[in-house]
Amino acid sequence: MDLNPSDEQQQLIDTFSAFYAKECPVDRVRAAEPSGHDAELWARLLELGALQMAVDEAAGGWGASLLDLALVAEQHGRSLGPAPLIEAQVAARVLARVGGDVAAEALGRVLTEDRIVTIALHPPKNANLALVPGGAVADDVIYFDGGRLMCMAISDRGHLISNTGSMPVADIDIDSSSIMLVSGHQAETLFELARDEWMVLMANALVGIGARSLEIGVDYVKERHAFGVPIGSFQSVAHGLANAATSIDGSMLIAREAAWAAGEDTARATQLACLSCGFSAEAARDACYRSLHFHGGYGFMLEFDIQLYFRRAIAWPAVFGEPPKMFARGAADRLATARAYG
Repeated sequence: MDLNPSDEQQQLIDTFSAFYAKECPVDRVRAAEPSGHDAELWARLLELGALQMAVDEAAGGWGASLLDLALVAEQHGRSLGPAPLIEAQVAARVLARVGGDVAAEALGRVLTEDRIVTIALHPPKNANLALVPGGAVADDVIYFDGGRLMCMAISDRGHLISNTGSMPVADIDIDSSSIMLVSGHQAETLFELARDEWMVLMANALVGIGARSLEIGVDYVKERHAFGVPIGSFQSVAHGLANAATSIDGSMLIAREAAWAAGEDTARATQLACLSCGFSAEAARDACYRSLHFHGGYGFMLEFDIQLYFRRAIAWPAVFGEPPKMFARGAADRLATARAYG
């Protein structure tokens, strides 16, 4: 297993790195608060093919692998992209896998009519979908309910939830207008696969957040002086950043392995998805915390960029749950696999 990008994948990284450098400077991230959505950035992402690439060619897309999407997600995280890229890609892949006229029509609208679709990561409770990523700006939501995979136009049933990461997260009321895409075992399988893919892409986005936060921290401790020397020369500062860098390197490896496993080692795909997202969430939070901490009181000031990363490292993965919940899901899959094979 070689997790180094191929020449084509490196071109993909370079393309999206240049795109985000041009289209998503930190000023645009700030301007998108508190809604967390930049409609112009989303339009540019569609022009670049960021959504179309997620879908198989047979369904009208470009047929990128999950590893390709993971490399894009890392760049999205590095720039704190204020657009529902990950959830829209995952939802589009669900529609492509379902097949049939209803799903094909919905996917066609997503790919050609600039209609945003998202996915609820948890089944509804009391006819309400809680903390739907991108739900405040999406037009349609896919959700799993009682053995059925459903699709519903959100209309005015979404309620924006104020959150630390300034994300377009919403609680959504469901009603009888929902359309069933598929039912039974296939519905549950597709839903769990979608949750795996969301966690893999989120893990790689968190790698980007953590890596960029470290760069911000390192730059600052080189510039800030105390007792006549850069504070980065103090062991407590240098060792703290070095430890965080080691964790981020590890999270990058496991996040990419999880994306690779989706196509090459499906027996471990769920386990690696959960482990990578939980570990990357912890690593990104630690990297952001250390960088913010070494800024001193400045780190909490809105004028400094590190607080943007710190808040999103906490909030982005939280729409699924805290890392222990991710680890528990992975452990349950591991135990189920062990029982199945005796």
